[in-house]
Amino acid sequence: MADIRIRKRRRLRSKDIKAYSEGIGSVLGVEVFGEDDPVDLAESSDFDLLFVRGSILGMIHGGRPFLTVRGLLEYKPELRQVTVDMGAVPFVTKGADIMAPGIIDSDPAIQAGELVWIRDERNKVPLAVGESLMGGEEMVGADSGKAILSIHHVGDRLWKHEEP
Repeated sequence: MADIRIRKRRRLRSKDIKAYSEGIGSVLGVEVFGEDDPVDLAESSDFDLLFVRGSILGMIHGGRPFLTVRGLLEYKPELRQVTVDMGAVPFVTKGADIMAPGIIDSDPAIQAGELVWIRDERNKVPLAVGESLMGGEEMVGADSGKAILSIHHVGDRLWKHEEP
């Protein structure tokens, strides 16, 4: 498997760090990295990445900042989460899009087109980040169809880049 290609890495100024931090914090409802943390921005083959204290904890997809799975593990947000049943977990961790029948709970404030994070029902740990195709209430009630397009998941190139 090819490693993720990272290029044009540069240190951000404090006003840019504050903007990204506030953007992620307002969406996920948690306080993330601050102006005093060293944050770098880099381009990758899929989307721009935010390195916080040397680890890839954030990403910018479609101009919208969000946390990576490792960032979700570190900051533990409660907003924009979608919970899938244990039968869906093997598919989610292999990069499959999330189908509505596998969703058992979600943040009702989710709107179609927003970035969301996916967790399993038993352990409540982050498995993936994706873009919703339905609203939060709609995806829980739907009996068929694709609900979320997978963008980043445990075990993908971005996840493996951080492994020793």
